[in-house]
Amino acid sequence: MKILFVSLGCDKNLVDSEEMLGLLSGAGYEFTDDETEAEVIVVNTCCFIGDAKEESINTLLEMAKQKETGHCLVLLAAGCLAQRYKEEVLSEIPEVDGILGTASCDKIVSVVEKALAGKKEAVFENLNPLGGKAGGRIVTTGGHYAYLKIAEGCDKHCTYCVIPSVRGPYRSVPMERLLEEAGRLAEKGVRELILVAQETTLYGTDLYGEKRLPALLEGLAKIPGVHWIRLLYCYPEEITDQLIETIRTEKKICHYMDIPIQHASDRILRRMGRRTGREEITARLKKLREAIPDMAVRTTMITGFPGETEEDMEELLDFVDEMEFERLGVFTYSQEEGTPAADMEEQIPEETKLARRDAVMELQQEISLAGGEAMVGRRLEVFIEGKVADEEAYVGRTYMDAPGVDGYIFVNTDLELMSGMFVQVKVTGALEYDLIGELCDEDESAQ
Repeated sequence: MKILFVSLGCDKNLVDSEEMLGLLSGAGYEFTDDETEAEVIVVNTCCFIGDAKEESINTLLEMAKQKETGHCLVLLAAGCLAQRYKEEVLSEIPEVDGILGTASCDKIVSVVEKALAGKKEAVFENLNPLGGKAGGRIVTTGGHYAYLKIAEGCDKHCTYCVIPSVRGPYRSVPMERLLEEAGRLAEKGVRELILVAQETTLYGTDLYGEKRLPALLEGLAKIPGVHWIRLLYCYPEEITDQLIETIRTEKKICHYMDIPIQHASDRILRRMGRRTGREEITARLKKLREAIPDMAVRTTMITGFPGETEEDMEELLDFVDEMEFERLGVFTYSQEEGTPAADMEEQIPEETKLARRDAVMELQQEISLAGGEAMVGRRLEVFIEGKVADEEAYVGRTYMDAPGVDGYIFVNTDLELMSGMFVQVKVTGALEYDLIGELCDEDESAQ
C-alpha cells in the first residue's frame, strides 16, 4: 500500500507530518512522491492566513481527482484547516475519507485503516494535553538538518491570529523527551537542530514554573554530532538576559534569532494585542546586538492591519531603516473570521496592503544588499546543502540563514563537497539576498 504525504504550511506542521510518516512506516506502509501511484493520500493542511487556506483547499481538491484518474482509494485531511473547518471539509469535499485534528496525529494509522475498510472517521482530541511522541519520526529535510518542536500551542491571543483556537494553549515538551529526540536525530546524521514552536522563548513555563530555554539549549549543545543550534520565533518581551548570555557563550548556538515584531507603531501594536511597543523593542534589540555584535536578527512585519494610517506606515518604514534587520519578511494582513481583528472597523483595501508591503520590501532590499556587500572579504563557516547543476559551485547557508526563509551562499570550487559538510568560505560578492564565495585556501579539504 503506497502513501503520498503532502505537508503544507509551517515547519511546526512539517514536524507533525514527519511524526505521522514514522507511524505509517512502522505499520508497514510504503511511500511515493507520485500522486498517480498513491493508494492513500494524506494532506496536512494549514489555515494561518487566507493564502494558506486557499492552498490547502486547492490541494485537497486536486488530490481528490486521483480517485478518478489515479489509484487513490483514500484521501485524508489533517492539520490546522481540518481542525478549524472540519464540518465544511466533510460536507464540501465528499472525497475526503477521514480527518485528523491537530492533536490527533498519533491516530493516523487507525484512521487510514478504517478509511480503507470503508469507515469515514473524524478524530479530534482535546487540544489541552500535549500527547505522546512515537519516536519513529522520518526526517524529510534531507537528513542533515531537522526541526525540533519544543512546544505546542500559544497563549498570546494576538487579535489577528487563529493559532490558539486550532492548536490550543501553550504546552512545553518535557526536556528529557526533547534531549532523547535530538540524540536520535544526531545519530541519524542531523548536524543542525532548528528549535521551533509558536513561541520558543516561553519554553518550560507551564511545566517547570520558569523559562527553561537556556537550560534546554545547554543540554542540546552537549549532544555529539550536533554542530549548529538555531532559534526561531522568539518574542521580544520574553528574551531574557540569561538567554542572551547562553547564546553568547555556547559555541554551537548560531548567532541568529527570529524575532516576530509585526509592526513599529505603538497604536497598531496595541490593536494587534502585542505586548511590546517600539521603545521596548528597540531597547531589547540594541541590548542583544551589544552583547553579540555579529547577531543576525530575522523578523516579520504585517502591513495593512485594520486602522493602519499613512503615519503608522511611515513609522514602520522609519523603524526598519533604523534597525537594519539582517533578515526581514512581510505579510499583508489577512482578515480571518473568528478573530477580534476581523471585526474591527477601518479594514484596509487589498491594493493598499500590497503597496505598503512592497514599500517595506524595497527598503529591506537596499538594507540587505548593503549588508551583503559589507560581508565581502569575511570568512564564514558554511553548511553545504547541494551542488549547483552543471556548474563547479555549491549552494550553502551561513549562520545567518535559516532554510526556506533566508538566502544562500554560492560557493565556487572544483573540489567535490558533500551535503551536510561544514566548510570555511571567503565571501567574494553579494546579491540582494544571497552571497557568493570561494573555499578558503587553507581549508580546501572539507571538514
